[in-house]
Amino acid sequence: MVICNPASRGGRTGRGWPAVAAALRAGGLDFDVAMTTCAGEATELARGAVAEGRRLVVAAGGDGTVNEVANGFLEAAEPGRAASKLAVLPTGTGGDFRRTFGLPSEVPEAAAVLRAARSRRIDAGRVTCASLEGGTCVRHFVNIASAGIGAEVMDRVTRGRRVINGEITIQLASVAALLRWRNKPMVVSIDDARREVVAQQVVVANCQYFGGGMRVAPGALPDDGLLDVVVVGDVGLVENARHMRSFRDGTYLDEGNPKVSFTRATRVEVSSTEVVRVEADGELPGALPATFEVLPGALELVVP
Repeated sequence: MVICNPASRGGRTGRGWPAVAAALRAGGLDFDVAMTTCAGEATELARGAVAEGRRLVVAAGGDGTVNEVANGFLEAAEPGRAASKLAVLPTGTGGDFRRTFGLPSEVPEAAAVLRAARSRRIDAGRVTCASLEGGTCVRHFVNIASAGIGAEVMDRVTRGRRVINGEITIQLASVAALLRWRNKPMVVSIDDARREVVAQQVVVANCQYFGGGMRVAPGALPDDGLLDVVVVGDVGLVENARHMRSFRDGTYLDEGNPKVSFTRATRVEVSSTEVVRVEADGELPGALPATFEVLPGALELVVP
């Protein structure tokens, strides 16, 4: 089952789908396809496909589509118990999840990966946070979740227009968010080690990349049963500009910046006296307080 988000990449996924489907079939794949029509529908479709025992359930779209489909897996079965394998056909604005695994973005190469169906068991994360409508919200993530400026960036991406491609769109949104952002007081508990900080963001990573190719967690292993936690403290515009390249290529940890800390954990709790948004794989489930937890071996992912 291919679950396709035609609205991804500014609608280009939908417009280009007939050619993509033809190329997949020419590559030897036999599949059904379901087109989503609204937010959240990919989760429902994936839940049903997993319940049916589909061999592969393919997310065709960007990181948001992958997130919705993964949530369908984890709602349909206990982590690690689904008979179906998750697969990704990257056609959307965001492509950060695929980078950690080297998933191809070109259709012929992607078709070959899907046909071979070689897989790797990976962890997932679960965030429980305050809903902006009241109460609490639970959301799973497979790539990266964060609290702070990352959520503001994704809010701008969601509300704004796509510019050229997904990476440039996210970079422009990042610059706009930085110009207006004010760092927030946060209380961060990492496996019960508690600290109070003024922070730009707290990043909780299962994989390595977010923000349109920023290698924020260069050592993250998606199958080690741990989450990589990066706390970016009270940095300003000048420091952001000075260290932007090292953040993008993942060498920032070598610089020994005392305002940036890194550790690994199974559980992270973050709170604030101010309203601080939370994002998970680029989706916006709510705000602090939030608890992030690892789900070891939760999914079987098709990889090259």
